[in-house]
Amino acid sequence: MDARDLTGYGGRPPHPRWPGNARVAIQFVLNIEEGAESCILNNDACSEAYLHELPGRPPREGERDLSVEGMYEYGSRAGVWRVLELFKDHGLTLTAFAVGRALELNPEIGRALAAAGHEVAGHGYRWIDYRGIPEDNERHHIRLTLEIIERICGKQPVGWYTGRVSQNTRRLLREESGMLYSSDAYNDDLPYWLDGLPPHLVIPYTLINNDARYLLPNGFACGDDFFQSLKDAFDLLWQEGARCPKMMSIGLHGRISGHPARAMALARFLDYIQNHDLVWICRREEIARHWMAKHPFEASAQEN
Repeated sequence: MDARDLTGYGGRPPHPRWPGNARVAIQFVLNIEEGAESCILNNDACSEAYLHELPGRPPREGERDLSVEGMYEYGSRAGVWRVLELFKDHGLTLTAFAVGRALELNPEIGRALAAAGHEVAGHGYRWIDYRGIPEDNERHHIRLTLEIIERICGKQPVGWYTGRVSQNTRRLLREESGMLYSSDAYNDDLPYWLDGLPPHLVIPYTLINNDARYLLPNGFACGDDFFQSLKDAFDLLWQEGARCPKMMSIGLHGRISGHPARAMALARFLDYIQNHDLVWICRREEIARHWMAKHPFEASAQEN
């Protein structure tokens, strides 16, 4: 297991030298999870209790919760298509964190992502907590998900985000050749390298600039809350970028931001950032390849 690093760049972050001298790199993630959540149809013991419109609703043991299933289904049936249409209208691409089982059940989404030029990264085979999953099972799930994405989307993924990780997740990902980065971290505004063999690039993700906060107690009450939070984050990063540019990640879900009232807030934010210059709106794979070229791994003094 990796030791904690409470220092990071120590107040002296590297200048990322983003393309076009951008002040901020903005990276949108669309999480594809619907159908892979806990459900007895997936041979689970109970229904899903996480990230739906009825927070606090207890899971139903041994039976289906049709209301919760319907809330998830909205994402795959309607919401994801609305979000993808918004990005198409704005001429932008994103990174999808795709759960393998979700793509198995709805491969049309995977094909649409690939056809539009979006990056598809791995997000586990199931939308579950991997903390208690045996190591061999998790390894199998990682490899199965990579195979599913390559088969449906036509390209092997180079990035990964589990979300609810185990103690083994990072080590297992290092075993997979072709993996450029992982994103199970929330601890920085810039990518960074982990020592060890092979060295591993982390591109941090966010639970702050994330529409999941619509579904949390004391979270976003409406689209204005989400838009204002994103705008404030962008404005400060854009100002700081005159001296030291950073990265801004934004997390989306079809079953959340795909609803019309919330999609309007996303559309407003896309309009807002596209009215600024010196902004690089990109996919996570592009950030990884840029960082590897401009800031290649250097072993720490401790490792040396």
